[in-house]
Formats: sequence, C-alpha cells, structure tokens
Amino acid sequence: MSIQLTAEDARQSLNAHVAAKGAEIHEKYGPDLGWKELQLILSDPECVRYPCEIVFSASGLEPGEMAHPAAKGTKPEEGFAIYVHPLLMTQLAQVPALVIYQLVLVNYGVFASPDDAETYGAAALGLTKEEYYQKLCEAADQFSGCSNL
Repeated sequence: MSIQLTAEDARQSLNAHVAAKGAEIHEKYGPDLGWKELQLILSDPECVRYPCEIVFSASGLEPGEMAHPAAKGTKPEEGFAIYVHPLLMTQLAQVPALVIYQLVLVNYGVFASPDDAETYGAAALGLTKEEYYQKLCEAADQFSGCSNL
C-alpha cells in the first residue's frame, strides 16, 4: 500500500518545518532579537542557507516594499542582498522582524508562502502569528504614501 502525499501535505510540512527553524533561532539568539543578533543569524549557516548581506537602498524595492531579497548571481550559493528601505537605517530595532520575514524566501525560494514567512518570523521572535503580523503592519504603516524614489 502506497501513501499519496498531496500539495496540501507538502504545504503543511513546510510550514511545520519553518516553525521549527524559527523556534531554533529564538532559542539560540532570542528572546530580544536586535541588530547585533540579526548579524549573527545572517552569518549562521544553520539559520541561513546562503550568504546574505543587508543593503539599505530603495533601488532593489518595489513601490511600497520595505524589504526584499535579491540573488547576487545565477546560483543561490552566490548569495543574496536583502534590500531594506533606507528610512529604516534610523530604526534598526525594526529591521530584524522585516529581514527574518525575507529569510524564508532565501532559504526556501518560491516554495515559501507569505504564511510560511509569518510562521517563521513569529517563531523566531517568540510572538504569536497575530502579534508578528501586527508588528509588520506597524512598520508598513510608516510607508503608506511613501515613494521609493
């Protein structure tokens, strides 16, 4: 007898996996993830599959975006730049929540959903998904009406 796995099974499995990986980050670097801890996370291959650097520049962002990862080359091993809106340079305490959300795309690529990113970020920061989502919304509210130009 063979067991058939569905796309929903795969989605649930990935979500459970990102929750566990986020919890590992919280255990290792939490409970107060700040700028210093974020730098340690980015250099930890157990947390981030590929090299990453934070670039405070709106040039890699879509209008209204606060952060976004971009591959540096054709292979993931070449690393990623995580573009963060330059207005956040003066608000470094908000940057870890935004960057951790983006790390799901770095680690899992197109297979990761926004729900996976919220699950991962919430677990990494030791928050409920609702609390994490509210934290992201509060940061996004600063950008309503802002232009990335």
